[in-house]
Amino acid sequence: MFADATSFSRKSVLRFCAVPVALCALLVAGCSSTISSSGQQGGATSGEAFVIGTDAPLASVVSFNATISSIDAIDADGNSTSLLSSPQTVDFARFNGLQTLLDMNEVPADTYTQIAVTFSGATIGYLQTTAGAAPTIQTMQASFTTPTVTVTLTNPLVVAQTGPVGIRLDFLLGKSIQVSGGEITGQVNPMLDITAVGPNAPQGYIDEFIAGVVSVDQTGQSFVIQGPHGRNFTVDVSGQTQWDDGSTLASLTNTSIVQISGTIDKADSTIDADEVLVLSQDGFYAAGTMTYVDSANVPPDDFQLYVRGTLPATGDGVTLGQVAQVNLTGNEKYYIYWMHNRFTQFLFNRSTLLAGQHIAVGGPLSGATNAQALSVNRIVLRDWGFNGTIVPGTVNTGNGTFQMQISGFAGLLIPQTVTVYTASGTDYRYGFNGMSDVSASTSIRVVGLLLEDPTSGETILLARHIDDMANE
Repeated sequence: MFADATSFSRKSVLRFCAVPVALCALLVAGCSSTISSSGQQGGATSGEAFVIGTDAPLASVVSFNATISSIDAIDADGNSTSLLSSPQTVDFARFNGLQTLLDMNEVPADTYTQIAVTFSGATIGYLQTTAGAAPTIQTMQASFTTPTVTVTLTNPLVVAQTGPVGIRLDFLLGKSIQVSGGEITGQVNPMLDITAVGPNAPQGYIDEFIAGVVSVDQTGQSFVIQGPHGRNFTVDVSGQTQWDDGSTLASLTNTSIVQISGTIDKADSTIDADEVLVLSQDGFYAAGTMTYVDSANVPPDDFQLYVRGTLPATGDGVTLGQVAQVNLTGNEKYYIYWMHNRFTQFLFNRSTLLAGQHIAVGGPLSGATNAQALSVNRIVLRDWGFNGTIVPGTVNTGNGTFQMQISGFAGLLIPQTVTVYTASGTDYRYGFNGMSDVSASTSIRVVGLLLEDPTSGETILLARHIDDMANE
């Protein structure tokens, strides 16, 4: 949903408060936007339209790789236009509470009242655990009961040459993947929540967009990245852009892989970056969830990573949807996305790695001693959505804390109770308006950073978003 109000881009703010080891939540502010935007783009009869993707996954599912054949916008007369450059496969279980840019194209100016999404296939991945051993991933083919889903928009998508607009596509996996007797059947009845959004609306914000750098323009304070389908996007930076690892525009080369957050500019459809982090300077990165940390040695010599994304698509010892071994030498550099201060190395390092953390690793594509393992130079802790329930009686509105029991895939990796820390910038969504609403919820999702308190050893979550999932 969006509001007819002037808006501003969200910026990263990090504050620390009086909690153990001075930990506090990442603060991110945002406002809504109108569907129409100001500026000049394209010809007189066309405008830019983007697609933002997110999901609300089933607790036991670790991946849902769906191939989208087409996304069509349909006007009141039945005329349709494609919003997707070409078919693409998206892991809708990857984003859990986060949003990414799927595509952006120039389409005919019109008022579109419906969106039709057609799927051509999917696979479902789930975690299998055995006591005393590292978890493994099992995969099954999915079958769609209806391959095409047509949604009538509550508010139409008005495409004009005056600026970019788009849709937010939320795949409600929890309602879509069919279960019988507690077992996943493989049948999928796709339930989609699709809304029209402006580029500066919270629903149009890009939480994470990962791409390789193509070129750098120092004078213009911008760089070009290659996104989906080989399309190039220009990323604008400014004095307000945060660089998490101390890098600058001058640090980028054509072997750099970056993660950015920001908004699509209303005037020229470039991406205005709030945050930039170099994931790799070696032309390769992999990202996903740590499923197992070698505890035989302290600090550990390796860990296992469930791979949700890579650039390039595959490499030695790395396969999408499977578990890869990551070797550690002690020379790796550790970073936290959205956090760039002296506490970063204290909070996240080789000795504080946890199963369940959502990370990205960067390094050379080949060269590991073990052909089935990966050697890395950078390890980045990133936001992720953790679903679960509130531990009764633990909500402390004064301190902004509560305890939760994480469920599903992450719950298998994190069986212990987790303490959640909030701050004034924590965003409450989907029915929540603040901490006072949390205690009454039966199902929540905390999107944030999973950490080990280096002083107490307690597992904690720094909350960026807190979502009411009772009705999802």
